[in-house]
Amino acid sequence: MSSVLIDGIGSLLTNDPSLGKGPLGLLPDAALVLDDGVVAWVGPRSAIPEGAAAERVDAGGRAVLPGFVDSHGHLVFAGDRATEFAARMSGRPYTAGGIRSTVSATRAASRQELSRTTAGLVGEALRSGTTTVECKSGYGLTVDDEQRSLEVAAEHTDELTFLGAHVVPPEYADRPDDYVDLVCTAMLEACAPAARWIDVFCERGAFDADQTRAVLRAGVARGLLPRVHANQLGPGPGVQIAVEFDAASADHVTHVTDDDVEALASSRTVATLLPGAEFSTRAAYPDARRLVDAGVTVALAADCNPGSSFTTNMPFCIAVAVRDMRMTPDEAVWAATLGGARALRRTDVGHLAVGARADVVLLDAPSHVHLSYRPGVPLVAQVWRGGVATGGDRSPALA
Repeated sequence: MSSVLIDGIGSLLTNDPSLGKGPLGLLPDAALVLDDGVVAWVGPRSAIPEGAAAERVDAGGRAVLPGFVDSHGHLVFAGDRATEFAARMSGRPYTAGGIRSTVSATRAASRQELSRTTAGLVGEALRSGTTTVECKSGYGLTVDDEQRSLEVAAEHTDELTFLGAHVVPPEYADRPDDYVDLVCTAMLEACAPAARWIDVFCERGAFDADQTRAVLRAGVARGLLPRVHANQLGPGPGVQIAVEFDAASADHVTHVTDDDVEALASSRTVATLLPGAEFSTRAAYPDARRLVDAGVTVALAADCNPGSSFTTNMPFCIAVAVRDMRMTPDEAVWAATLGGARALRRTDVGHLAVGARADVVLLDAPSHVHLSYRPGVPLVAQVWRGGVATGGDRSPALA
């Protein structure tokens, strides 16, 4: 792996206040050296070390920032729910019931088909600047299918989440507690060795408070770290349970009380907001301004799934968060990078200090603000993941 000097950076966003201005650690007229998969040097162009790198890339005055950290994804699935989406856009409300149609298609799909779909989505995300992605099971809902889903996901990421408690499958419709017992025993035994995280969809129509606690306790007992789908469709116990279990993240957080906000603000649990879901279901957006102002740590994630948020594009999520969730451009970019890293309890990604993983995005724009200022425009010129150039929507000249 050759070393790379990225020179001529007009605006370098490091997410390290010790390196530059403000919470984003903004450094003008900067340069960056990548070596052996990590950031080896960062600073002003005037101080580039002699013989810093074997290869030089001229950023041409454009902006550079850390790769996006997408901490919530459902990428292992089969089938298509475009008809459901069209019906929703015609006025049918979203109830999450369509998950079962994806379960049926996923069970019927071959492993090769699932792997192709997942690889395609991960590649799509990478081209738009996402260098770290979390991936959940949850569309198999049998012991074998959940295990297979995690094995497929492991081909593409290390951030693996066991979500056997996504919904109750049709064959257990009249015996939900029996399904919870299955998740907590045989399914968890088969899936825990492959996963890092345990997740539960704590929601009306999915799993109640007692069932959620039972699944999380069983997962923690097997060494998994908790995260929770919480308060998406209405008020509920999910946020409080997430804090109770010191979960890394409570995800969605759309309908919260003052007590929920206070609990999050006084905890380590990140509120991961998923604007693609509200965009695609015409639901009310979470009040990000309320959370940020209360001192809650906020992340943004794409929530890619075939039913309620079929996007892998983090710049799109940033633009929606700024336009419709009252985040500032700075807050939204921080939430999509270092916020996502916090939601995964990672210290090696989401920032560009020395020693961080060399996950870097070069924009075809002078500032990170253009991610929300120019919504829908493919601004990612180049991506490096672990110091390796992987392409982007556009490519810079090599000097």
